[in-house]
This record gives sequence, structure tokens and C-alpha cells, in this order.
Amino acid sequence: MQPSAVPELAHTHTRPIHWLATATAVAGVVALSSVLQPGAATAAPPSAPETRSAPANMAAPDPAAVDFPIECGPVKAVVKKKASGDLDGDGAPETVAVVRCDSPMGTPPDGVYVLTRDGDGGKPRVVATLLDPEDGTTVADFAVRDGAVTATLLGYSSADVPRCCPDVRSDVKWRWQNGAFVRSTSAGARSV
Repeated sequence: MQPSAVPELAHTHTRPIHWLATATAVAGVVALSSVLQPGAATAAPPSAPETRSAPANMAAPDPAAVDFPIECGPVKAVVKKKASGDLDGDGAPETVAVVRCDSPMGTPPDGVYVLTRDGDGGKPRVVATLLDPEDGTTVADFAVRDGAVTATLLGYSSADVPRCCPDVRSDVKWRWQNGAFVRSTSAGARSV
């Protein structure tokens, strides 16, 4: 090995004091971030005329406390994704859950369910099925925004398409209108 023509620089070697200073700085940032928290988020602006007030401490329904109407045989149903927001304008949050059977292989279809609870904070329950697992589709993207549920659904054009490889994609939206969830679809299904 050829010796370096440049002498070693003392400031390029880490010493215990450098590590101590770094650890102190990181601890300060963590401590400061635990003290400074953003304000509570709201699903709708407080001045929206179509919303009614509900108790401020009403928590969104927890999908873990619900038995979903999905048949999974010997395996259990699992919540793949969840999101909450006020979907019906009553001021109380609903939870939308994407649920599938916990299959050890393959890609089982998804179900999309809306959960709510009574005004007294009772047990969560399923009040609507937006997507039935019997449809054979899976949910790729999913969100609850501005009082609507949006999702990208992946499906199959025929029974000949292998269940591992969906070849149809559609963007859908569900919105509460006149006492029911109404589904709308974008310009049309696209091939994947």
C-alpha cells in the first residue's frame, strides 16, 4: 500500500465527544417533537351547512371489534386497509374497511364495508357493503376524502384469466346520497 502524500487530518476522525453531541442533538429533536403536536384533524369544515354536530369525543369505529359478513372457511377474515371520515354528514365518523380472507396462497377477493356506531358510542357494526367479495375483485388504492370513498379495483375480463394476474382496472367512488351509498365509475374500465 502506498502511503498518502497528504497528512491525516485530525478533524476527520470521530471521537467519543462527537457521538455524544450527535446523541444529545437527536434526543433533543425527539423530545421537542413529542411536545409539539399538530391540532386534531376534522373530516369536514366546521361551517359546512350539511353537517350536524356530534359529540366531539366520538371515536371512529374500530374494525377489530366487528364480525364481517364474509365467508372464509377455515381461515379468518383480516382487515387489509381502513380509513375513517364523516360519510353521511351527521358529524360522527364512519370507518371503511377493506377485508379479505387470510389465505396462505393466491389472491383472495376483497370486500369493502362501512362501519358505524350508535350515537351513544355503542359497539361498531357493519351498515353497508360497498364491494362484495363475491364480485371477485381486489382493491389496489383506497381512500376516504371529502365525504366519499374512492378505490381502484382490479378484476378479470373472463374466467380464463389466471387469478394471480388481474387484467381489468376501474376507478370507483361511493358517496352517500338520499339514504344510500351510490357508486359511480370513471370513464370506463381499462386493461391493466
